Amino acid sequence: MVSLTPVVHATFGAFLIPLASEFGWARAQISIVLAIIAVAGAVLIPLAGYHADRHGARRMLLFGNLALAAGVASLAFLQGSLTQFYVSYTWIAVAGAIPCTAVIAKLVSDWFEGSRGAALGFASGVGNAIGATLFPAAAAVTLSHFGWRDAYLVIAAMAAGIGFPVMFFMLRDAPRYAATADTAPVEVAGATLGEAIRTPTFWLVLVAVAAGGGCLTAIFSHIVPILAERGVGLGLATAVIAVFALVTALWQVGSGMLLDRVSGPRLVVPMYLAAVAGLALVELGTSAPAWLVGGALLGVGLGTQYGALPVLVARYFGLRRFGVIIGVMYSAIIAAQGITPVLLDHGFDVQGTYRFALIAIGGCLVLGGMLLLMLPGWRGEDSQ
Repeated sequence: MVSLTPVVHATFGAFLIPLASEFGWARAQISIVLAIIAVAGAVLIPLAGYHADRHGARRMLLFGNLALAAGVASLAFLQGSLTQFYVSYTWIAVAGAIPCTAVIAKLVSDWFEGSRGAALGFASGVGNAIGATLFPAAAAVTLSHFGWRDAYLVIAAMAAGIGFPVMFFMLRDAPRYAATADTAPVEVAGATLGEAIRTPTFWLVLVAVAAGGGCLTAIFSHIVPILAERGVGLGLATAVIAVFALVTALWQVGSGMLLDRVSGPRLVVPMYLAAVAGLALVELGTSAPAWLVGGALLGVGLGTQYGALPVLVARYFGLRRFGVIIGVMYSAIIAAQGITPVLLDHGFDVQGTYRFALIAIGGCLVLGGMLLLMLPGWRGEDSQ
């Protein structure tokens, strides 16, 4: 709920136009900070996963929560310098890589086995949904009444004020970490990172989920300006974000529960590809119902991708090095998240429209769905 996606990505679009208007920055100059997040994530998330594999996640999540909130608060003191803006986002990028989804997925996977998919979907999905609904709404209200500087401070205060007390009093690492506090944890079954990357399955999962999750998260952060191009106001655009986030959450839980009960991932392919129809409705729709349905279909696609990823990693590669393997997967997603927004806004700056970039994203989603069809089942001889 208080991780990087709800706190930063979900609110990014609400600040894009006010910052461009106040400081005269091009949209691509602003969106390049998402590339900074991508680079930092690509480097740091696997390291965070490796540390969580060996020492547990609790202290990392507590420290990262406070550091991320402080980085967001620093944006309230921008003075028109792009350098200052990029430095603040570098801080946010480093801090956000610590309490990342990969570390949270590692912690949840340690505690759950038979219903791991449902637990992962609930923890990440419902948490992201609440956060990605609450934070953009708070940003929109504060922006409308007080301005963007106060909105950044409100978001930072919410992230730390809600997140830190709950995690401090309720969050615990799995018992095997407490039992071996001064040494490496007890080993469990599974592949190492080196063993995983030598399998075709690893690369099929990585490319499919990076293509889908990365591109759709970029769309999520740009719903406001994409719909503004069609004359849609901030209120309705925020409602589309809320629907997108809510459906993403529900579908993470649902896809996780389905994957707990089936012998392979192909069932999720139609849900993955629902996002293509959602893109078409967001771009070509002419009414509020069409845009809201488009947001819902985008949520189906994104929820499927994020709900399936940790289950696929656990099924195919086990828990031995789950943190570092899924960390590498999330690095690929974040790399796509960093590249796609810059290309989106560069396309807008050059062509005056997001349409051509959205067509390219639709093509990437079709490719990702085709790759998922090539994955093996995970029960029997073809499970690796």
